[in-house]
Amino acid sequence: MEIKLETLPELLRSVTLASLLPALIYLVAGLIIVKMVMRAVARLLERSSVDKTLHKFILTLAKLVLYFVLFMTVAGALGIQITSFVALLSVAGLALSLSLQGVLSNLASGVILLSVKPFKVGDYIVAGGEDGIVSEVAFMYTKMTTFDNRVIYIPNSQISSSTIENYNGEEKRRVDLTFNVAYGCRPADVKAAVSEAVAQIPKTLADPEPFVRISAYKECCVEYTLRVWCMTADYWDVYFDALEMIPQNFAKHGVEVTYPHLNVHLMGKPEASSEK
Repeated sequence: MEIKLETLPELLRSVTLASLLPALIYLVAGLIIVKMVMRAVARLLERSSVDKTLHKFILTLAKLVLYFVLFMTVAGALGIQITSFVALLSVAGLALSLSLQGVLSNLASGVILLSVKPFKVGDYIVAGGEDGIVSEVAFMYTKMTTFDNRVIYIPNSQISSSTIENYNGEEKRRVDLTFNVAYGCRPADVKAAVSEAVAQIPKTLADPEPFVRISAYKECCVEYTLRVWCMTADYWDVYFDALEMIPQNFAKHGVEVTYPHLNVHLMGKPEASSEK
């Protein structure tokens, strides 16, 4: 079935004076209804758990839909062929969507991020190949601040299509550290030194209990793993305190911290037997 697209003057030829009065009534009544509906939607959004950043977008979208319905109603009352007008709008909308494909992709991704909420402002995340603290979540981009105070704007489509790591998503975090000690050190001494150091760090948690065990036997050392829990906000304090205090306790307990090295043993040549 072929749809004939008419120009705007051709569409307006069917408008008569007799159709102006009902169209005007529809217009006035429709504007009143739109205002009432928009107020009701705004009240519902205020009572709901929807992110406040989405409120403006939802209200704008609702207003566009309501005004479009009102426009089509008034156009029908004026006697304008709505089917031809809709076909004209669809062609224009298709051309516009193709030209704004990237913008619409970022917009749709922004709505998804604000709805699903994989992170919020203030969270430290790794996403889109970048890491930093989220300072703003907008419809088109997400703004992050790095630890060296650089500001990064990442398109939302890039974030929504990648893996998102949220380091502030939970209340607690686990600090994992490994230490290499010499083979001659007794495991009991190593565990005692590490446990004593952990007990001296005030921001560590006793539950879950800290874990200290041998994790690997390497060529020139024995690897021990420490796993200790803390509040998420205290992660870096516990991390750096443990790095400083554990070697100090190693020295007190006579534990030798080793490093990759190579032992070379020189063998002397056997002396030739003397002839008699």
